[in-house]
Amino acid sequence: MLKALIFDMDGTLVHSDPIHLQAFAEILGPEGVEITDDLYRTSIIGRTNEAIFASLLPDHPVEEHQAFADRKEAAFRRLALNLKPLDGLNHLLDWADARGIRIGLVTNAPLLNATHMLDVLDITDRFEVKITIEQVARGKPDPLPYLTALERLGVAAEAAIAFEDSPSGMRAAKGAGMFSVGVLTGLTADEMKAVGADATIDTFHDSALWDILERRTAA
Repeated sequence: MLKALIFDMDGTLVHSDPIHLQAFAEILGPEGVEITDDLYRTSIIGRTNEAIFASLLPDHPVEEHQAFADRKEAAFRRLALNLKPLDGLNHLLDWADARGIRIGLVTNAPLLNATHMLDVLDITDRFEVKITIEQVARGKPDPLPYLTALERLGVAAEAAIAFEDSPSGMRAAKGAGMFSVGVLTGLTADEMKAVGADATIDTFHDSALWDILERRTAA
């Protein structure tokens, strides 16, 4: 029986990738790094800031990477003031609440970003457990963030569904042993299935998702 839904944040709860791209371009443009859609999809989406800035600024000292990351996240929070939840999200959260299905968040984003985004979306109180990058020794694609969320929720992997939009996130969720749904805000269905997605959806209204939920909650 289904006991928990665990969500990634960026690109899953909300289509925030264009704002992240804008923030990266603002901070890295002066460094001679052009942030194209292709670069964002291949080198940024779903990765930790540590990995992102190490790959994009290899000639800068490692100790400078965190400063660039902090500036980028501050720029994102300044720009991300009109976020809207992905279609159907609030309906899904209401559905889960009505059935006693627990709700968690697992993100590679820092706590400041998670707090800001959930507040803007007005869904902060919907998540019983929130795992941000500061709370774990290793971020996605390591399964540790999902394993930590499952432990805190007191739910076995086979009784939970993960929602992810990136290869690193999907690998983390599958590595934790979870049935995982790919949300197609940035990648194609084929790309998500290639990294392990059990199903893919465009929004939380998709009939494919509700077929899965009906099967997983059937008596």
